[in-house]
Amino acid sequence: MSDIINGLGRASAYGALGVVLLILGMVLIDLLTPGKLGRQIWEDRNRNAALLLSSALLGIGGIVFTSIWTTYDDFGKGLASTAAFGLLGLVMMGVAFLVVDLVTPGKLGATLVEPEPHPAVWVTASCNLAVSAIVSASIA
Repeated sequence: MSDIINGLGRASAYGALGVVLLILGMVLIDLLTPGKLGRQIWEDRNRNAALLLSSALLGIGGIVFTSIWTTYDDFGKGLASTAAFGLLGLVMMGVAFLVVDLVTPGKLGATLVEPEPHPAVWVTASCNLAVSAIVSASIA
């Protein structure tokens, strides 16, 4: 029975950390794009903004999953490494966004939240998932 309680405690801690990292991912995307992200998605039904945020959340989720899956036997060390790799993923996604913005015409953030579908959203979403895969591979 103590194994179950111990497992629930660890799962709760990793789950809480994962939720915090996902929230930070939402904040990052909100900072990189003009306007309020929540309003653009839930009120304006902006598919570009939704795809961009979804790719970031899937990417962070993938990094957190990989970090937990390959975690250290020491719980504290595993939790710390999950936080570190999750934050690294967020930083790398932000840097990749800024690099794509530099090499493309116009202001990428504004392009990504236009009301009409834009191909740049797919490129940026793919970049988020690629960064996630690279960080995840570095964990194992």
